[in-house]
Parts: sequence; structure tokens; C-alpha cells
Amino acid sequence: MSADPAPIDRTTVLDVEGMTCGHCVSAVTKELEQVQHVSNISVILRNGGLSEVTVVSDSVLDQDALRAAVDEAGYTVKAIHVDN
Repeated sequence: MSADPAPIDRTTVLDVEGMTCGHCVSAVTKELEQVQHVSNISVILRNGGLSEVTVVSDSVLDQDALRAAVDEAGYTVKAIHVDN
């Protein structure tokens, strides 16, 4: 029996500016799936406001990598909230 603790899901919420449609959601999701340790992504789309992108992982995520992924999709991260 392993003494290692079971992985704990960590939640990181990104406030993303500029997303307006399903294509936006798809583009951001696709890029974030490439970030190491990401296991799940969900999006609350707020057309004309900050969309809420929730990223679940089994370890702490590199915030610069998250920002770069969203930037690659063509959008801007305005804030990052980490729930450890």
C-alpha cells in the first residue's frame, strides 16, 4: 500500500475578456487542454462581460502557462483565482 496521498483536485478560475460565442469557448478550451496537469475545463459564457473559465487539475498550475494559452486563443485573462 502506497503512503502517497491521493491527488487532490485543485480549481483555478480565470476571468476572461472577449469571449462571445461557442467558437470562443471551443478555442479557449482547446488551448487550455494543452496545459500540463489540466483534467477538466468548464466555461460560463458572459457575452459582453468577463466569462468564467474553471480549470480543474491535480496539481498547482503555472499561471503564466494559463495566460499564454488563453492569449493564444485570442482572448485576455483579467484575473486568476486559485482555490487550493
